Amino acid sequence: MSRLVAVTGATGFIGQHLIRQLASRGYRLRLLVRGLPSLPASDPPVELQPGDLRDRTALARLVEGADVVLHLAGAIKALADSDFRAVNVDAVAALAEATARHARPDAQFVLVSSLAAREPALSTYAATKRAGEDGLAALGQRQRHVIVRAPAVYGPGDRETLVFFKAAARGWSMVPAGTDGRVAMIHVHDLCAALVGIIERPPPDGVYEIDDGTEGGHTLRSMAATAAEVMGRKVRIAKLPHRVLRGYAAMQQFAARLSGQPAIVSSGKVRELLHPDWSVRDRRLAAWLQLGPAIDLRTGFTETVEWYRAHRWL
Repeated sequence: MSRLVAVTGATGFIGQHLIRQLASRGYRLRLLVRGLPSLPASDPPVELQPGDLRDRTALARLVEGADVVLHLAGAIKALADSDFRAVNVDAVAALAEATARHARPDAQFVLVSSLAAREPALSTYAATKRAGEDGLAALGQRQRHVIVRAPAVYGPGDRETLVFFKAAARGWSMVPAGTDGRVAMIHVHDLCAALVGIIERPPPDGVYEIDDGTEGGHTLRSMAATAAEVMGRKVRIAKLPHRVLRGYAAMQQFAARLSGQPAIVSSGKVRELLHPDWSVRDRRLAAWLQLGPAIDLRTGFTETVEWYRAHRWL
């Protein structure tokens, strides 16, 4: 019988790509869901476990008998700090505890975290991602675990980087004034291939970084130039003063409080944006998994733009 993989966040951007890869390799899948998502056909069929990350009973049923638990779900925006903590810290601890108690004795816990966790002082998001990692690591020998700090992830179906491509389609790319920071990137297919690789050849417990293999990462300017090339547009760079970015974030947060809907742009997110170096420093995971050539930025941007256009997102 194939191994059972329990997954949270399976209906999100990364999750949808990941379950297709896992299903194609014959894994049995059990997904935590709040609704009834449209899923790819697979053999054996995908199991659905209704519930959410706050439902301890649902978490126990999700991981019961699982060989691997893949925790993708996380909060990237929230109205209050407590909302970040509930998802990025408390839910990680609850799921890891459920795994230790109800999964197979040798079950592996894989947490998809963020490079932001490297700089916890920058934002509540970064601080809670780091706290979630620390809580999992504190379990020690009680739970085998691998933590993957993902960089900016893009590809077909991604709504977060869609804003970047929409601006480029209008002939603009907005970057902070001053030093052009370094940003690590990875195509969603490559990230998911790495996660499958972790299941099939688990590395030693610990925290790992991953990217597309570009030494020193990408600059926002180089990304804008690549987007312009694949879109056949001339893109002009608009340098935004830091006070403008902070003012915009303040307005977004005020609007979020009025509407009750969290905004992706916050003061913490601006501090993350202004951080000079989000390049990957640790390539142990790529070496361990013997990852082949990654999807380079031009190829990945071309595929993503074609998908956006085919689906009338651009």
